[in-house]
Amino acid sequence: MKCPYCLSDIDEQAHVCKVCTKDLYLFKPMMQKISDLEQKLSDLKNQEVLEQRIIELEDYVQELQHEKEVEEEGFLTRIGLIVQTLLVPLVILLIAHALITVVYDFNLIYLRVISILVPLPFAYILFQKKKRQLLPWFIGTMLLAGSSVIGMSAITAYVDHTPVMPQSSIEWKEFLEYSASISFSFLTGMLFGSIAFMKRMRKKRAQTANVWVQAIVGGLADGRLSPDTLQKVMQKVNEFGGTAVALGTTAISIYTGLKGVLGS
Repeated sequence: MKCPYCLSDIDEQAHVCKVCTKDLYLFKPMMQKISDLEQKLSDLKNQEVLEQRIIELEDYVQELQHEKEVEEEGFLTRIGLIVQTLLVPLVILLIAHALITVVYDFNLIYLRVISILVPLPFAYILFQKKKRQLLPWFIGTMLLAGSSVIGMSAITAYVDHTPVMPQSSIEWKEFLEYSASISFSFLTGMLFGSIAFMKRMRKKRAQTANVWVQAIVGGLADGRLSPDTLQKVMQKVNEFGGTAVALGTTAISIYTGLKGVLGS
């Protein structure tokens, strides 16, 4: 503790400065509060640095764990995921097509709506469980979408004795739009699943504001914007971006799926 008059070091129990002999009685409570606040600020800074380091190490461990899981994921496990995520929706779509168009002869709009709704939860469940690469699965969903439309066409061809593959540019356009609708439905499920996974990971580790973010806040906002507030704003922006993309793919899926039916 320092004397407020001559800035000499004094004992915490002293009531008079031994250098300038000034009475410290009135200043003692204020000096003690200042000392306590300085200690708290010092501890807070160290704590934030340690917590930030812990978060970085947790992210690193998570990446290593993900790489290990991918390496340990055997052939049978991958086949099971493909069957569960791609082949089961394919079978459901083919059965729905047979029931709606052949057995009950309902309006095609019901089939298009089902084709949009069925793939989405399968992709969501797959991606909300763990971090996965989006591109390989999206390529798989495009193959699934094409197979689904060809399978539906094959069922119609068997009943009506018509060609399986499209025969004109208009039919090819409808084929591609319908396939795109199913693909983007899968993509929407993947994106929402990824968002759910990231939210769950953030809840597991109580993230604190980065010390660099704290410095930026102090420099740009004069301390009026807290690091925690800025961190939350940044998280909301990231979540909004992912949600906006997912909603965009949903809109594309609905548009391409219902365009041909509603336009005819």
